Amino acid sequence: MPSGYDALCTAAAWLDLSARGRIYATGKDRARLLHAITTNHIKQLAPGAGCYAFFLNPQGQIQADVNLLCLEDRFLLDTEPETRERVMAHVRKYIISDDVKLEDVTEALACLAVEGPEAAAVLARTGAPAPEAEFAHAAWNGAAVQRASETGEPGFRLFVPAEGKAEWIARLEAAGAAAATAEEARIVRLEQGKPRYGEDIFDSTLPQETQQMHAVNFAKGCYLGQEIVERIRSRGHVNRLLVRLEVEGSAPPAGGTKVTSGETNAGQITSAAFSPALGKVVALAYVRAQYAAEGTAVEAGEAAGSVVAATRPDS
Repeated sequence: MPSGYDALCTAAAWLDLSARGRIYATGKDRARLLHAITTNHIKQLAPGAGCYAFFLNPQGQIQADVNLLCLEDRFLLDTEPETRERVMAHVRKYIISDDVKLEDVTEALACLAVEGPEAAAVLARTGAPAPEAEFAHAAWNGAAVQRASETGEPGFRLFVPAEGKAEWIARLEAAGAAAATAEEARIVRLEQGKPRYGEDIFDSTLPQETQQMHAVNFAKGCYLGQEIVERIRSRGHVNRLLVRLEVEGSAPPAGGTKVTSGETNAGQITSAAFSPALGKVVALAYVRAQYAAEGTAVEAGEAAGSVVAATRPDS
């Protein structure tokens, strides 16, 4: 069986994402409340649909991101491990007279992923559905199977009862998925230019800076932080943008390493890793807008590099 890294790039691998947070939101006002405090259009979601969204503060800064699934009688909020408690507190802050209840189901509900070019084929061999629309999900055999990617490769996320996790792993491996480590997944994520909250998106970041605009619906009406988002849109730009870099060498620069253009400070690295496929370092960095065009030559620390592309608009 190939390594997890090779499987993610050329076949399919499974990941254990159970460290992520999982929260149920129930009550008749759940859609109205979440619509009012996230950047995407929650009210229009029907059961079986989902979306990616940001939680903002009144200053328009991203406090967390969320992968949201619309179920028949509730929403499932799938969050980064570091923001589970923050999301719980943030949503509770805005429950005033609303009929909304939150339940942390992180321990009861495990999360696995199968990703790579053959991810859908692996699911098919298990008998599970492979939803076609981005963030759509379907119930199957006690699990919810969602099209969503951790690495930027084609992928699906499986929400399964915790007691059934080992059985699901065995099923995925029997169908041809190799095990991939978190570090292998991180390398592929950076190769794909896919940012992660906590590493590349922070509580001081503005939505437009991330270039992940599939998280924002500009036609949904008022929501927390909207005034700032709209002001930026009307102005037409932000001062810095998150971009993907390729950097010569094998030593990944640390987060915070300066990106320069000649003698000019152009920005800084957020995360980096050595790419075995490319034989060089791949990184994400915030750079000043004038240095964000593809092909722009820069230096990361002492190493030569270039802007390869904008970050990918994936889940």
